[in-house]
Amino acid sequence: MAACILIPAYNAAKTILPVVRESLEHGLSVVLVDDGSTDSTSTLVAGLPVTLLRHQQNRGKGAALKTGFAWAVKSGFDAVVTIDADGQHDVAAIPRLISSAQNGAWGILIASRHTQFEQMAGLRKFWNRIGVWCIWKRTGFEITDSQSGFRYYSGDVVEKLSLESNGYALEMEILLKAWKNGFTIGSLPIAARVADGRATSHYRPISDTFTISMTFLRNM
Repeated sequence: MAACILIPAYNAAKTILPVVRESLEHGLSVVLVDDGSTDSTSTLVAGLPVTLLRHQQNRGKGAALKTGFAWAVKSGFDAVVTIDADGQHDVAAIPRLISSAQNGAWGILIASRHTQFEQMAGLRKFWNRIGVWCIWKRTGFEITDSQSGFRYYSGDVVEKLSLESNGYALEMEILLKAWKNGFTIGSLPIAARVADGRATSHYRPISDTFTISMTFLRNM
């Protein structure tokens, strides 16, 4: 099965080059969606063998993911691996994530940081624990990290689901809609290089956590 690597990025000039270069080492197609960056994010990767898609304005991580998903479907890929642009994810674990997902026939397989929750900031740690419990109670799937951006998606998931969120809430929305549509969801323990990427993250703890919570309630 042909998989690609999708990297949503916004003002990631400080971290994007090593992330992209390491991703390219796996021999997979890499697509970078620049979500309206005002720094040199796009310029830095212009000479590398990646597909560069750009939003003229910042629309949010979810919008960048949807743009990348649409490109992957149009390009005929059977699977998409998403990683964040801030360097927190262990890119070397991509082959293990893909192999585990395809051998287990998972619709979505999440690289889980659950062993590192204590290293996260208070509100983020709290929401991850609550989110994990809520999703488990609702879906029955053992999802141990509901907000990890390091994920495997089968081509059927990204092609068939109708997604609405443009911000961080999309990653919650896609879990609940995948479950409702009969896809399987699992977790694979993969420690992040940086458990709490506050220094480089654009995540807004209060407003984004509220939006994610409301997305969960709407899709229950």
